[in-house]
Amino acid sequence: MKVLIITYYWPPAGGSGVQRWLKFVKYFRDFGIEPVVYTVENPNYPIIDSSLINDIPEGIETLKQPIWEPNSMLSFFGKKKTESAGFLNPNPSFFGKILQYIRANYFIPDARRFWVKPSVKFLKKYLLDNKIDAIITTGPPHSMHLIGLRLKKQLNIKWIADFRDPWTEIDYFHQLPLSKRAIKKHHILEQEVLKNADKVLVVGNTMKENYSKFSNNVVTITNGFDGKISNLEVKLDAKFTITHIGLMNADRNPKMLWEVLAEISSENNQFKSDFELHLIGKVDATVVNDISKFKIKNNVHLINYIEHNQVVEYQKKSQVLLLLLNDVPSSKGIITGKIFEYLMAKRPILAIAPLNGDLADVINNTNSGTVVDFKNRVLLKKTILDLYSKYQQGNLRIDSKNVEQFHRKELTKKVAQIIKQIIE
Repeated sequence: MKVLIITYYWPPAGGSGVQRWLKFVKYFRDFGIEPVVYTVENPNYPIIDSSLINDIPEGIETLKQPIWEPNSMLSFFGKKKTESAGFLNPNPSFFGKILQYIRANYFIPDARRFWVKPSVKFLKKYLLDNKIDAIITTGPPHSMHLIGLRLKKQLNIKWIADFRDPWTEIDYFHQLPLSKRAIKKHHILEQEVLKNADKVLVVGNTMKENYSKFSNNVVTITNGFDGKISNLEVKLDAKFTITHIGLMNADRNPKMLWEVLAEISSENNQFKSDFELHLIGKVDATVVNDISKFKIKNNVHLINYIEHNQVVEYQKKSQVLLLLLNDVPSSKGIITGKIFEYLMAKRPILAIAPLNGDLADVINNTNSGTVVDFKNRVLLKKTILDLYSKYQQGNLRIDSKNVEQFHRKELTKKVAQIIKQIIE
């Protein structure tokens, strides 16, 4: 069976957005699925990771078409002219506010919408000339789903819409300066996609619950990890390292954590000497400023983006892995992709997130760490001191379970079964 995957993010794109379908493509042939990938010829990726090219199986057909992106004119995510909503400028200039308003209200669902019409024209001809059993769109950017929607209506081809993140429930949606008309349009388009897709894939159960109001065909396929879980002893960091991987924006700035770490450091000189915080990835200026304000700057190591294979090594040797969710209305349904990479590392996870959220369910079901609510300062301090005590005793480890279910190959098997069901 042959499927066409429509995605904006594809190697050499780096970051979490590219991982999900790259790994599905990597394992599809093991389950009788031959993938064809359609992506952009001239992408504007905020992060590049050429090492991910090695995961693309030999001989995969890749179709590319150019895209026009207005971000050079409408960028409001900081200095870089890339669309990375995680770095939505919280204090724009007057001109920046105007650009934010234009972007939010006239480029719906996103600035990649100009790729929809030429892509439909190109792919319609390709699909008529080639045997493809189903198409798959993955977003964000959610304009990819509009390509699938039009092809579905014009050719009545089987279509799977995959949501790596929600559309109107995404963590920064409430920050956008949207008019009532624009909000309504977002909801209409989102619901049209949900109602017309033959199957809707989501990454968490809260998303499934929300989307099931509009579709009876919603299935949860989480993100996962790729590689082997080694039982070999790893040489851990000598210091009491707490490591965070990935973007840390203004919404994800855990001021409570900085305050607690500063307080413990002032009360315990040995902790202050032993403790190191590793922040690997892009860190917003507001985070750096707060770290300085709480006077723990000397214990913090900022490491810009590094290739994925190096990230894995950092995770394995860290004493504790830090996981932060944005303290936003939709946080209950957020499952950041890094949780599954953390599981592979077999190190204790400290998460600041809702206790009744999808992320907490994963951590609790795998016995892989501790979840502390956004406001529970007392429990956060106690948890860190407990972890440090075990570090001092030389027995800081975790006995996690049920982890293999999140291996990318196991997840691909489930996706392949879904594809075969809708085709047959």
